[in-house]
Amino acid sequence: MQAVKMYTTAVCPYCVQAKRLLQSRGVASIEEIRVDALPQERARMMELTGRRTVPQIFIGATHVGGCDDLVALDSQGGLMPLLDAA
Repeated sequence: MQAVKMYTTAVCPYCVQAKRLLQSRGVASIEEIRVDALPQERARMMELTGRRTVPQIFIGATHVGGCDDLVALDSQGGLMPLLDAA
């Protein structure tokens, strides 16, 4: 299974929803980068994604986007193939 990295904050309902969806699809470990605790990481996130809102989710090297993007990807049947890609 691909590594999952998520830029997040301590109090973010969309981050919680995204984590639940990923866990329900078999993701056992999510690397969380707390942009509220590490301001330099928010700058890095914005540089990588062009976005300033959390969550910002990466599966392997692929930037999925935020929670709505993750839910849409799952609804279209694209999440599991991305997670399972070698």
